[in-house]
Amino acid sequence: MGISLKEGGLALVKWRRLAAGLRTLALVFSVVVTVSVGTFIATHYHEVEQIVQVVSLLKSQSLSNPTTSQILHGALSGMVQSLNDPYSVYLEPSAYQQLKAQVSGNYGGVGLVIDMREGVLEVVLPFPKTPAYRAGIKKGDLIVKIGDQQTAGMDLEKAAELLKGPPGSQVTVSVQRPGETRLRDFVLTREVIQIPTVESKLLPRPLPIGYVRLTMFSDHTGQELGQALNELRQQGAKAIVLDLRNNPGGSLRAAVEVASYFIPRGPVVHLEYRARKETYEALGNYLQLPLAVLINRTSASASEIVAGAIKDNGTGTLIGERTFGKGLVQTLFEIDSQAAVKLTTARYLTPKGHDINSKGIEPDITIKLDAQTEERILTHSPDLGHDPQLQKAVELVSRKAA
Repeated sequence: MGISLKEGGLALVKWRRLAAGLRTLALVFSVVVTVSVGTFIATHYHEVEQIVQVVSLLKSQSLSNPTTSQILHGALSGMVQSLNDPYSVYLEPSAYQQLKAQVSGNYGGVGLVIDMREGVLEVVLPFPKTPAYRAGIKKGDLIVKIGDQQTAGMDLEKAAELLKGPPGSQVTVSVQRPGETRLRDFVLTREVIQIPTVESKLLPRPLPIGYVRLTMFSDHTGQELGQALNELRQQGAKAIVLDLRNNPGGSLRAAVEVASYFIPRGPVVHLEYRARKETYEALGNYLQLPLAVLINRTSASASEIVAGAIKDNGTGTLIGERTFGKGLVQTLFEIDSQAAVKLTTARYLTPKGHDINSKGIEPDITIKLDAQTEERILTHSPDLGHDPQLQKAVELVSRKAA
């Protein structure tokens, strides 16, 4: 869509000398402006003039000589950054393709789940049997540099883009471990990462208890979970322990599918948008088995949707520590099948209407772990001999199942 100079009713003679910049500006507005472009220009004359002048300066004076495409992507990224929302971001084509690959459950990279905590890039989880895990990167490590780029002020998608690359290529990740001042440099060789999101095992004593750990919520998590639960029931499981510790979240649809196995028909989560509300209902797959759910301070987003639904319905007991408190929903808007904008579009509320953003979900039974113990037991879960949270969960569901 172009900009008609007549629509705005403006004397734009001076701008005609900046036709190339104006065409770029028109592309920007055609993507994101939801009101009439002419009206927008008429009411923001001075700002629009400044933008066009900057475009012209970048094209004619900058030593780096950026392409029009680079300027356009930078403009789009800057508009989204103006929201001051760490979860909203413009994804240029390469970053968008990588995000789609990760959500689908397969991507080329090093095997890290990362998150931004108080402006610092933190390792949430190194997936087992991946380059990052084998090299010794640990949960809680702070990523200071990726390659030669400092991560201070970097958004999550940019960091993820830098970590990914062709299989066989290398990337250096510099981390600072809590309690240390020196940096540790890890040279990692990228691989095709296949992410199993569900791990399950039958704990035979004191009763057959099904242990299920979810590492994240991807498009295939619901299907994986259904298969795991069927196998556990065929093996004689009398109760379930659901481990959501260190799970950073993921797909909203997957959260609804997962919660549907653990609550009866009814609301799983309410979404509160700017001008409307929406409720997602359970799918009718309720197992009706005694249930305990393990949570900790890095259980976030979709994990909290599931934990909140179970707590509000009273179908399971939450054990561990207060969750992260990310009660915001992001929606991905595709642009021309290439790039995308990820925006925070709603907050979610638990079935009983609780807003947990920045608050988290409190467990029914609090059992705290020190960082060293937590790292050891979660790396080797399920570790019934050394994991006090898991021990309590098994004790509780065994009593209910007896």
